[in-house]
Amino acid sequence: MLRRRRAERVKRVARPPEPHPSGAVPPAIPADLVPKHIAIVMDGNGRWANQRGLSRIEGHKRGEAVVVEAAKGAIELGVKWLSLYAFSTENWRRSPDEVRFLMGFSRDVIHHRTDELDELGVRVRWAGRRPRLWRSVIKELEVAEERTRDNTVLNLAMCINYGGRAEVGDAAREIARLAAAGRINPEKVDERTLAKYLYQPDMPDVDLFIRPSGEQRTSNFLLWQSAYAELVFQDILWPDFDRLDLWRACEVFARRDRRFGGAVDKPDEPLFDESTADESTADEPAAHEPTAGRPATDEPAEGRPAHDHEETR
Repeated sequence: MLRRRRAERVKRVARPPEPHPSGAVPPAIPADLVPKHIAIVMDGNGRWANQRGLSRIEGHKRGEAVVVEAAKGAIELGVKWLSLYAFSTENWRRSPDEVRFLMGFSRDVIHHRTDELDELGVRVRWAGRRPRLWRSVIKELEVAEERTRDNTVLNLAMCINYGGRAEVGDAAREIARLAAAGRINPEKVDERTLAKYLYQPDMPDVDLFIRPSGEQRTSNFLLWQSAYAELVFQDILWPDFDRLDLWRACEVFARRDRRFGGAVDKPDEPLFDESTADESTADEPAAHEPTAGRPATDEPAEGRPAHDHEETR
C-alpha cells in the first residue's frame, strides 16, 4: 500500500502557486543568476505584534502564512532550496509560556500546512537537534518528511531546535566517535568529511542569506553552509514579508559579483540587466529600503532586544 501511494505521488503533477494578489510576476533574472539555495531568518514577529498593541504570540500566528508565501515565491523563481530559521537552540531561554506556545505552534503549523506544501511539490526536511524538542513536534516533522519525500519542485528545510555551532559540534562529535572506533582515519578528516555529518548532508551551500526586520547579523544560522553566502538585510518585519520581498533580494543577489576568493579582470558591466526585469518589480525600492505601505523598523538600536534573533519563531 505504501509503495502504491508513493507511486501515485510521483505521478501527480504539482500545482503551480496562485499568482500574487497584486498581479506581479517574478523578475526576469537569468537562470544562472537565480540563487539555488536561499536561507531566511524569520525575524520580527514580536516587534510586529508590539507595534500593534498585541502579544508576541499574535505575531507568531501572523507569521505562519508567510512560510508558504515564501515557498511560493521561491518556486515561481526556480529556487530549489529554501531554509527557514524557525526555532533556535538559544530560543529555549525565552519565557516558559512562549516556548510552550512555539513548540505547539510549530507542531500545528507543520500539521496544517503539509497538505498545501505537498500539492505545490515541496519536499519538507528538518534540520535540528532531537534533545529537548517535543516528541509531538518530531512526529509531525517525520510525517511531513515521509509524505513529501518524492517531491522535487522545492526543498523546504524547517530549522527547528537548530543552531549553526551546535550542528558543527554534533558533526565533529560523531566523527570523533567513529575515529575512536577505528571506522574513520583521523588523518583523512577534512571539510568534505565534516559536511557528510551535518543535519542535511545533501543541502547545498547557501547562495543568498536574507534577514528581514532591520537586524544585520546571521544569528548562528547555517554557519557552515553560508561561508560564501551573499547577505541581504531588509527593513521588513517577518509577518509583512511576501514573495515580492524575496524577489527583490534575488535581484540584489543577481547584481553581486561572486568570486569565492578569486579575482579576474573584466569589463565593469552589470551582471543583471535591470531593464529586462518585469515592470511590476523593476521600480520597487532596494532591499535595504523600507517597503512602501509597510511599517519600517525605525526604533533605536539600543531599544531592541540584545539577544540574537530575539524575534525569530
